[in-house]
Amino acid sequence: MKLFKLQSLKLLWTLKPPNRTFHGHPRLLSSDVHSQYESIRQGKQEIPKYFNFASDVLDKWSEIERAGKRPSNPAFWWINGKGEEVKWSFEELGVLSRKVANVLTKDCGLQKGDRLILILPRVPEWWLVKVACIRAGIVLIPGTSQLSAKDISYRLQASKATCLITTDKLAPAVDSVAPQCQLLKTKLMVSRGSREGWLNLTELYQNQSADHSCIKTKIEDPMIIFFTSGTTGSPKMAQHSQGSLGFRPLLSERYWLDLAPSDMIWNTADTGWILTSIASFFDPWVFGSCIFIHHLPQTESSVILNTLCRFPIDALVGAPTLFRMLVQNDLSKYQFLNLKHCMSGGEPLNPEVVEQWKSRTGLDIHEVYGQTETGIICSASKGMKIKPGSMGKAAPLYDVQIIDKNANILPPGQQGEIAVRSKPIRPLGFFSEYLDNPKKTAESERGDFYVTGDRGTVDEDGYFQFIGRDDDIIISSGYRIGPFEVESALIEHPAVVETAVVSSPDPLRGEVVKAFVVLSPTFSSTDLKSLTRDLQDHVKKTTAPYKYPRKVEFVKELPKTITGKIKRNELRDKEWGRI
Repeated sequence: MKLFKLQSLKLLWTLKPPNRTFHGHPRLLSSDVHSQYESIRQGKQEIPKYFNFASDVLDKWSEIERAGKRPSNPAFWWINGKGEEVKWSFEELGVLSRKVANVLTKDCGLQKGDRLILILPRVPEWWLVKVACIRAGIVLIPGTSQLSAKDISYRLQASKATCLITTDKLAPAVDSVAPQCQLLKTKLMVSRGSREGWLNLTELYQNQSADHSCIKTKIEDPMIIFFTSGTTGSPKMAQHSQGSLGFRPLLSERYWLDLAPSDMIWNTADTGWILTSIASFFDPWVFGSCIFIHHLPQTESSVILNTLCRFPIDALVGAPTLFRMLVQNDLSKYQFLNLKHCMSGGEPLNPEVVEQWKSRTGLDIHEVYGQTETGIICSASKGMKIKPGSMGKAAPLYDVQIIDKNANILPPGQQGEIAVRSKPIRPLGFFSEYLDNPKKTAESERGDFYVTGDRGTVDEDGYFQFIGRDDDIIISSGYRIGPFEVESALIEHPAVVETAVVSSPDPLRGEVVKAFVVLSPTFSSTDLKSLTRDLQDHVKKTTAPYKYPRKVEFVKELPKTITGKIKRNELRDKEWGRI
C-alpha cells in the first residue's frame, strides 16, 4: 500500500489551527512535533514513517503533566455507580499500561503482530489493555461483552488470535469453544476470583515491573481489527493501522470534537464498537482531555441524567436511542453541572428529538456520521449551523460526494450513494483492508470512491443528509446487525423452514430487527405468542442478545425473485410504509 499522503490542499480548507494555548493539542507536545504537524498540514512534508500513539501522544502528555503545563484534572475517570471510582493522570496511565504490556509480552509471550481479542465491558482494564497493546505492537480485536459462545468461536478462528481477555462471566463460554480454537494459547480474566486454565490479569499486572520500552511501529502497521456485520455471510474483519486511528486526529484537529485539556467527555457506546475507540480513546487524548466512563451495565435514563448532574462532564456522545430516552423524562428536574456539547452518531436522529432536547436543555445535538471502515465521515462541528435532519459537512481529509451507480458525482439535492474519494491514494483514516477477504475489499470501491452503502443527499452549503441503507444492514440503538446472522440463528430452530430478517421502524430505537418466518407444518398449530418468545429466546442464546428479533411475523411464503432470492427490500419497504 502506498504511504498515506494528504491528497491536496483542497482537503485542508476546513483545518483551522487552534490557538497556541491549552485549547490546542499537539502544539503543546513539543516545538519540533508541532512544526512537523504544521509542515504536514501545509503539504510540505509527508506523513512520518514511524508513529506509535502511546509514545508519541500519551507519553508526551505525561511529560507535559510533569512540567506542570496541563490542568490538574485526570486523564481518565471511571465510576460504577456503586461507590467505586478510578482516576488516572497520564503519568499513572503510562505506568499501569507498561505493567500490562509486560504481562502480555513476558507472562503471555506475545510479540509484535500477534492478535489479542478483548471482550470486556466498561471497566478500567479495557483502557489499560488497549494502551498496552499499542505499546507492544500487539493487534487488538475488541468485542462486545454480549457475544455468544458461537460468536467468540468464529472470531477466534477467523482472526487466528492467540490470546483472549474477558471477564469471569464470559469465561465459561470461551472454555466451551476453546478446544476448536487451536491457535488460542493464553486466556486472561479480569476478576477477583480464579478459574482453572486462566491467568488473572489484575493480579499479574499489579506485580509486574513498569519498565517497558514502547516498540517502534510504522504508521501503516496494523493496530486494531473490528468485526463488522454485513448483509450476507459472517462479519468481516476491518483492519485499522497506527495511522488511520491514532495519527488522523493529530492532523484533523477539531474535525468533530472541540476539546481542551481541562474538558471531560463521556461517550456511552459499547466497548466493542469503533465509536468508543474514537470518542473514548484516541481523539480526546489527542487533546489531552479527560475521558469519563460509567460502567453502565444497563442504559437507564435516570442514571445518565443524574450522572450529568453530579460530575463536571463537558461533552456527551451517545446513540440517538439515548437522546430519545432522555427526552421522555421531565428534564426540568435536572440541572447539568457542566454539559456544553452533545453529539450523536450510529444512526439518524429524528429532528423532533433534536428540537425537544434544545427546547428543554438549551443545548444542540451535533450529529456525526461514520463507519467502522472510515471513522468519522461527516460531522456538525461545534460552532457550525445546525440543520435539522442533517449530519453536517465532510470531515477534514475526506472528499465526500454523492455518486450514482457509475461513480459519477451527482449535483446538490439529487439522491445517490454517500461515497468518499479513495483514489489515487487512500486518505488517512481509512481501514487498510478486510482481512483475508480481498474480494470484499475490492467490492467496497466503485471508480475512484469508497462506497458506504448508505444513500443520501448534499445541499448547496455542503450539508449531507442520510436517506437510508442501500443494503440490508439493520442499525438499532447504534448496533449494526447483519440479517444473515439472525436468519442463521433462527433457521436452527426446528419450527423454522425459512426466514427473512429486515429492519422495522421503532419510536425509541429508530429501527429494530423483524423476522418474517415460514413455519414447519408440524408447528403450524402451535400457540404463536409462545412460539414467538421461544424463537426470541433461541436467538438470544445462539448469538449476541442485542440481535434478537423484537418483532416476529409468521407468513406462508416469502417474496422471491425469479432466481429464488428473497426480496428483502420488498419486505422492508412494506414495513416502512413505502408500499
